[in-house]
Amino acid sequence: MDLNESILKFLADERAATAMEYGLIAALMGVAAIASFTAFGNGLQNVFGSTSSGAGAVITDAAANI
Repeated sequence: MDLNESILKFLADERAATAMEYGLIAALMGVAAIASFTAFGNGLQNVFGSTSSGAGAVITDAAANI
């Protein structure tokens, strides 16, 4: 196999392109998650916070009653 055939075979191989696409999708999902956590900010802390009226306290109370 000569160099030209090797280069053409390398360029025709699309397996690495698929891996790159999955990597870009995973990175985009990470950016979206960080952006949503930043946007909601204190709203999530209010829901799951340590206050007696938050969802965290309700879950703790329910687990204690089991």
